[in-house]
Amino acid sequence: MSEKNILLCVSGGIAVYKACALTSKLVQNGYNVKVIMSESATKFVSPLTFQALSRNEVYTDTFIENNPEVIAHIDVADWADLIIVAPATANMIGKLANGIADDMISTTLLAATAPVWVAPAMNVHMYSHPAVQKNIQTLYQYGHRFIEPGEGYLACGYIGKGRLEEPEKIVELIHSHFNSLPLPLNGKKVLITAGPTKEKIDPVRYVTNHSSGKMGYALAEEAVKMGADVVLVSGADNTEVPAGVTFLKIESAEDMYNEVMKYYPQVDVVIKSAAVADYKPSLVYDKKVKKQDGNLMIEFERTKDILQELGKNKDRQFLVGFAAETNDLEKYALQKLERKNLDMIVGNNILEAGAGFSGDTNIVTIFHKDKSVKKLPLLSKHETAKEILGEIILKMGDD
Repeated sequence: MSEKNILLCVSGGIAVYKACALTSKLVQNGYNVKVIMSESATKFVSPLTFQALSRNEVYTDTFIENNPEVIAHIDVADWADLIIVAPATANMIGKLANGIADDMISTTLLAATAPVWVAPAMNVHMYSHPAVQKNIQTLYQYGHRFIEPGEGYLACGYIGKGRLEEPEKIVELIHSHFNSLPLPLNGKKVLITAGPTKEKIDPVRYVTNHSSGKMGYALAEEAVKMGADVVLVSGADNTEVPAGVTFLKIESAEDMYNEVMKYYPQVDVVIKSAAVADYKPSLVYDKKVKKQDGNLMIEFERTKDILQELGKNKDRQFLVGFAAETNDLEKYALQKLERKNLDMIVGNNILEAGAGFSGDTNIVTIFHKDKSVKKLPLLSKHETAKEILGEIILKMGDD
């Protein structure tokens, strides 16, 4: 990797110390590393630290031009094979999303043509703020990719999502990016849905199902390893988000519909592994429903059929559905395949030992629109994911 140039853009947050470790690990792995620091980043760590670790000049000011033969921010932008913003603060994400160029990092990135990866790190409530999420979506639409923050104890004292991904995992992603072997999903954009939805009854209660999201998360992780740009839309809780995906947390079927339809025109493959509620309460109470004598009757209405809408609006996308059944698996799977204009459907009998929602294994049968069928034995969900993605790659290659 000695010929690969990594430009590391460090914005100001306590996670700057992890950027030091990332710089060191990249250099140890043979990458050329140059570092740009925002002014606030220098309050946490001295530029001299990054200079010693990277063995290169550290850029901190747009107006410092040490080489009169070049313009620094243009030169370093052209130099990079890959640009990583880590840690990326809410402020820096906002600047990049809105084209603001008022420091060395934001000015350089406006001039960059290399791939840009953004690794957010901030307070859990800041990360979930609608403005930050909107800016993240804007950058994704510009072609930037995100290294999802992890969950855990944060410097502010909160426990939640917002920790900068560990340097070791970032280096692994970079290795995969520069892998000399062609990756089968390289350049493909894949949208995956996972987990259950929650349909509110009142502020306390909701209707849901037993889906854990493990199958969808395994698909997302394996798709990233195969080179895909992955958007994961999930209603699952307590499941670790795979590194390298763009993650969108939802609750209701309506939420999932809106996110899926927003990204649908941009993607090449859709894998709908989520267990979306078919019905939701017709009336959602704004106050807790108090216990009374006798029975409580709740009227339900249909939710939007996301998969059917995708089938109706399919253009070039390869569309994959799931059929979790308790009987007549082949019959119901094939009916769904045809009715919803799918290219492929993955069926499993959830009553079969090893094929349930919350386990780490699955037993599936893959049905294609060309009538071919592939039955898989009991496998881990990650092995099942590899098989499913392999079938998708095979059939896309036939088209």
